[in-house]
Amino acid sequence: MPEITNCIRRLRFDHGEMTQEELARLSGCTRQTIIALEAGRYTPSLALAFRIARSFGCRVEDVFTFEEPETSE
Repeated sequence: MPEITNCIRRLRFDHGEMTQEELARLSGCTRQTIIALEAGRYTPSLALAFRIARSFGCRVEDVFTFEEPETSE
């Protein structure tokens, strides 16, 4: 199964120690969603991923990493 990871927590601190509540407000979601994202328990919709990236002024690829599992052939 593909794995999507993120660096939201680091980016929040790199952007003036932004709180989870501030990021949630900027990206149009709830604080609980940010908590779940940071814990790796939730994969955002494409629209939310773009809104989060824009909240940091960066690209989606700077926030989220997509890693496909290795296949054994």
